[in-house]
Amino acid sequence: MIDTIIFSDIIHGLFVLILGTAALIITQRSLSSLFNIYAVQSFILAVMAIVLFIENGTLNLLFIALLTLAVKTIFIPLFLHRVLKRMPVKRDLQFSFLSPASSIIISTILLFVVYLFFTNIAGEVFNDSLILLGGVIGISLILMGMMVIFSRKRVITKTIGYLTMENGVLLFSLFMAEMPFIIEFLIVIDLLMILVLSAVLAFGIDSSLEEFHKKLNRLGIWVED
Repeated sequence: MIDTIIFSDIIHGLFVLILGTAALIITQRSLSSLFNIYAVQSFILAVMAIVLFIENGTLNLLFIALLTLAVKTIFIPLFLHRVLKRMPVKRDLQFSFLSPASSIIISTILLFVVYLFFTNIAGEVFNDSLILLGGVIGISLILMGMMVIFSRKRVITKTIGYLTMENGVLLFSLFMAEMPFIIEFLIVIDLLMILVLSAVLAFGIDSSLEEFHKKLNRLGIWVED
């Protein structure tokens, strides 16, 4: 067991770090740095799961922390870095619809909207402010991941958006609805499948979405011939 005040301070500090990494993912142009930030965000989530395990003693939390450390903090970032070495493009400078600054502003607005929604709807059900805040930041992280998918053009950057959304689902489950370990395991398997498909389609992973579709069309023509 951790002292209540210390436990609350640790969790609040981890929340701030998670929001900081989400903001960096939205605005970061260097692909290498983007992968590293995702690894840091996943590591923070693993630390949070360990802290919750120490506080609550739920073994499921320890398993989720170990899985997050092994797959999201180590394996997936290393895999992405290996793919990056084969790519001619090292930075994603293209933004569609939203600039980095406007993305941050919209993310801040979404955070407050989600907070107000949870306060009015779920505030009566969840009296613990940490649980409520965990749900708010979890949903906000999912929306920020969606914003990355929406605002960035290159396929590999959009993949980070999907991975960020899954981190948001994990954060939400840690506080609002305990996710069985088997479900988290299956989600990780799905993420690995996304990465494998990205590697198989490596000829287009450094493309924008429009360029990627053109390459797929050319591949279909070659197959027909």
